[in-house]
Amino acid sequence: MSEQSEQTWKPHIYVIEDDNLLRRVMTTQLGAMGYRVESAASWSEGMAYLDRHSVDLVITDVQLPDTNGLEMLPELVQDQPVIVLTAFASVKDAVQAMKRGAAEYLVKPVHPDELELIVRRVLENAAQRRDLQFCRRAIKRQSTRRMVGLSQRLTELNNLIDAVAPSDMTVLVQGESGVGKELVAQAIHDRSERRERSFVAVDCCTLQQQLFESELFGHERGAFTGANAQKKGLIESAEGGTLFLDEIGEIEASIQAKLLRVLETGQYRRVGSTRDRVVNVRVVAATNRDLEKMSKEGTFRPDLYYRLGAFVVEVPPLRERRDDIPELADHFMRDHDFSRRIDKKLSKAALQNLLNYDWPGNIRELKNVVERAIILSRDAVEILPQHLGQCSTKGNHGAMINLEFDHEPTLEEIEKVYLSMAMRRHGGHRSQVAQTLGVSERNVYRLIEKHGLKD
Repeated sequence: MSEQSEQTWKPHIYVIEDDNLLRRVMTTQLGAMGYRVESAASWSEGMAYLDRHSVDLVITDVQLPDTNGLEMLPELVQDQPVIVLTAFASVKDAVQAMKRGAAEYLVKPVHPDELELIVRRVLENAAQRRDLQFCRRAIKRQSTRRMVGLSQRLTELNNLIDAVAPSDMTVLVQGESGVGKELVAQAIHDRSERRERSFVAVDCCTLQQQLFESELFGHERGAFTGANAQKKGLIESAEGGTLFLDEIGEIEASIQAKLLRVLETGQYRRVGSTRDRVVNVRVVAATNRDLEKMSKEGTFRPDLYYRLGAFVVEVPPLRERRDDIPELADHFMRDHDFSRRIDKKLSKAALQNLLNYDWPGNIRELKNVVERAIILSRDAVEILPQHLGQCSTKGNHGAMINLEFDHEPTLEEIEKVYLSMAMRRHGGHRSQVAQTLGVSERNVYRLIEKHGLKD
């Protein structure tokens, strides 16, 4: 790693102080302590910098030429911890600073030892909070984040991940729905130099265009109706880490252009802002669609496709790694709450059915089938073929569709029941459901939302 790269990982402190001598002394002292330090002599100069850069700590004077620091604290503390400086040893000012969110309060002149002690404490507390949030997310993902299996295809996939992870290259993960593309993205993050920072996942299917831009880039107060406060975007939350964009093929053209700018320049703008911000993130995108074909058809920007496709990782479907099915099924059984009370196992016939089935919904479908079988088998130790539902025979894709109602159904009821049946038959695989229904994948998602069929 270069000297410049190493520098970016030092805690970044920003000092706002109008006393030139004190500002120089503080920046020199903080630099000697091993921190990366920048400074400004006024609030407006400081905000112009902070609008474009993320920092780990701000140290600001209370009385500045162009504002009162206490009044602006609530806005400042949203993005990073703040230490307030004042020339007046006033308990009242200290209380007001803490009420407005200041992490610490220092009285001028500041002794170097006191400065070092308090800066270290504030940064350590902020790091502990980040670590706690990271651990909570990690624990939540723990049962599902591991790629399970020893097949040749999975070994090849792991070798590819090992090769690209240490770099900062943008990666495009391709594969059918349910193959575990997010697990691959997580593995790339975990094996990279960014593993101690955040992994932020964004499902590009779930948000409308207006909301997506605000969620991804953040917004300024008053940017649109209901924007009552400034909001940090998900891209800022991923600072120093990895931003995972799932189902990237679903984003609108205007968002594609803004995302391309981030990849090319590392800059973006919050909604409602006229100032560029700089971000240091690695982007990993995923799709089950043919982006190359979409780029030729004009439904996806070719320049964005070439940027994303600098390094492509293909995730094999489950039918091409059948050797992993027994271990995956065992993993899902051990991970299920009910199965922890009873040591479940698959009968030979049930396992053979799992091996024979083509798994259109891939690993996601296998997980659903195993969990359903655990429940249906109740207190029995052994899971039998009849507990496996659609996998109880070798393939059922040509089965007759039979919709039954105990009353004369409305068109809405028929639509809901048929959609639910199609989702089950295809293991939640939206693109296959879309093909069956003759509609776009986005329309399938809207129908799922409309009828409340989302998990």
